[in-house]
Amino acid sequence: MLWLQSIDTGVFHFINRSLGNPVFDWLMPVLSGHGVPWFIPLAVAAGVTTLFFGSPRARLCTLLLLIVVAIGDPLIINTIKHGIGRARPCMALPDVVERLGCTDSGSMPSAHSANWFSMTTVLFLFYRRSWRFMLPMATGVAFSRIYCGVHYPSDVITGAILGTGYALTIAWVLDGLWQPVGRRWFPAWHARLPSLLNPPASARPTAAAPATVEWVRLGYALIVALLLLRWLYIASDIIGLSEDEAYQWLWSKHLALSYFSKSPGIAYLQYFGTSLFGDTALGVRFCSPLLGAILGVLLLRFMAREVGPQPAFWLLLIVTATPLLNAGAVLLTVDPPLVLGWTAAMIAGWCAVQPEGRTRDWLLTGLALGLGFLFKYTALLQIICWAIFFLASPAARKHLSRPGPWLALGVFLLCTTPVVIWNAQHGWITIYHVGTDAGLHSHWHPTLNYFWDFTGAEFLLLNPFFFIGAIWAAIGCWKLRPRNPLYLYLFCMGAPVFLGYWLYSFHSRVLPNWIAVSVLPMFCLMVAYGNQHRRLARRFLAGGLFFGLLMAALMHDSDLISRLNGNLPAEIDPSRRVRAWVETARLVESEREKLATNGTPAFIIGGNYEITSLLSFYSPPARAALATQPLVYCQNLAEPIDQFYYWPDYDYRAHRPGQNAIFVELFDNSLLEPGWFWHWLKHEPINRLTPPEKPVPGRIAAEFASVTDLGVRDVVQNGRIFHRVRLWACYGLR
Repeated sequence: MLWLQSIDTGVFHFINRSLGNPVFDWLMPVLSGHGVPWFIPLAVAAGVTTLFFGSPRARLCTLLLLIVVAIGDPLIINTIKHGIGRARPCMALPDVVERLGCTDSGSMPSAHSANWFSMTTVLFLFYRRSWRFMLPMATGVAFSRIYCGVHYPSDVITGAILGTGYALTIAWVLDGLWQPVGRRWFPAWHARLPSLLNPPASARPTAAAPATVEWVRLGYALIVALLLLRWLYIASDIIGLSEDEAYQWLWSKHLALSYFSKSPGIAYLQYFGTSLFGDTALGVRFCSPLLGAILGVLLLRFMAREVGPQPAFWLLLIVTATPLLNAGAVLLTVDPPLVLGWTAAMIAGWCAVQPEGRTRDWLLTGLALGLGFLFKYTALLQIICWAIFFLASPAARKHLSRPGPWLALGVFLLCTTPVVIWNAQHGWITIYHVGTDAGLHSHWHPTLNYFWDFTGAEFLLLNPFFFIGAIWAAIGCWKLRPRNPLYLYLFCMGAPVFLGYWLYSFHSRVLPNWIAVSVLPMFCLMVAYGNQHRRLARRFLAGGLFFGLLMAALMHDSDLISRLNGNLPAEIDPSRRVRAWVETARLVESEREKLATNGTPAFIIGGNYEITSLLSFYSPPARAALATQPLVYCQNLAEPIDQFYYWPDYDYRAHRPGQNAIFVELFDNSLLEPGWFWHWLKHEPINRLTPPEKPVPGRIAAEFASVTDLGVRDVVQNGRIFHRVRLWACYGLR
């Protein structure tokens, strides 16, 4: 092994140092993708165009390319890379010429090499002459990784072998599965396409049009595939928890009837996930992809029945290509279960208002609405949506003289019982908190900042094409509502919420996720209306999928931006709020251990609920201590502003008298500060990590005998500063 390693290092030095020249100094970073920000957008645009307008052979080739890259890079290559843990030559060797900078990610095998050789293999299976371009290109990319100093020769050779191997394996497995699965579940398509690896070259069908039911079956396959991929993605730990996820994970350790700011459902959902997979990211987020899959099934069946199987499948693609909904299928906050409850109530309610509607449908509507309320109070707005629908529809008003709607309301009120009991015991604090969040206690200062911030955020998070399409459908369907009651119903279930928050943004700041419940009703309306204008709708769908898939790739791994351009500041990284928390906890824990070296125990105090929750999850000693006595506390406050106010704190006399502590303040972690839209238009920094100069809070200073400022610390991941924290050493709890 030493002999092979010496050869590996010698060849590396020869390529990296001896072959250096001005032409290669320019060309090799380009082949590695550095400074080529247009590559991924161009690849996504080519893929979407091929899927919509290409021949069957081109479509299958594109789909297989997508599957191979999606499985190979994040799952196969990254797993092996982390398992081997080989340091890159730019970190392990002293005399490396660094032409791309250096990161601390693993070296063996090379992901670039694996990706390019896997793509070369797939293209060769469908287009034999493609090797004349792809093989030299893949070889050049592999060579560039050595020349730029980020991989050894053995890394790129291993990556090339692995990429070729798993591309052939995946293609062979999928083709083998297609034979029995295609014959049984997709017989019309199988008759046209007996082999995935030998499709007809012509775009014209060779047999009758496929049965419409096959679109529904394809939708089920997509739902299952997305469910498995999301679970695998969460288990890969590419991103960490958000502050709200960590905060609500702590709630699951203190189960109650309700909580300071939210209903109790999210705590029990996290309790279920962590009971299965422990206190891990997969345990915390396990239910989110599962809820997304259930939601997909409900939408697929509902739209297939009411609009058509093919539009129902397009709706699934639209949901997948919408950044806000895509994030909701991975992150477990209160919004995914709320949206599921709202949508289930909408679907059951549509069945209930039909002339043949049954009492059972009304009971299911009330139950779904009540379960949604047990996750977030926004579910109450659906009652207003129902009132608008009854006012607008004379036919629906007939149901008000029957017991169904009132039974649904009774079931809903029964579901609110835990929240009512808890708030009655705690001075109705939740009502005050929700009013404060909505700006009801503040004076109105006229400004358009909030309006433009809200509009800009929704334009991006709902996908610009789908945002415009939903508004187009909402306006266009109004004239057709007498002929199609479904248009009016979907409009009433979504548009009033979106329009209400839009108008409220003239008064106060409205966070982008507040309108989450309105998105799916409006998208269902968009698909139903677009099915009557297919030519225009198809163009919007193609553009939306291009933007959505591109954003999905960057959201799931924002390091792709840095790999292409190399200059994405961490402070505007879209995933900054879920990155580098392991490093943050390690930094704080190191300071705590230093403080405890004199024999006096030391604990940690967080400046707000966000950093307190994140440190509780990501510090191994803190996570282990939760079962006995917490190691991380939130600073004491005179009045309740979060759930920590109701839990035992560090100055409880039986807990930690005389002990030392590290006080931690995290600077603003938000990307969407008020006025961010205009900053973005002017190309000004959206958010700065520069810490303000301020002393330790007076309450902390009064609680300890002495306090020492330890200064500001940078939290670095892969060479970028993601967070800054200020630390104080606190001695002798009074």
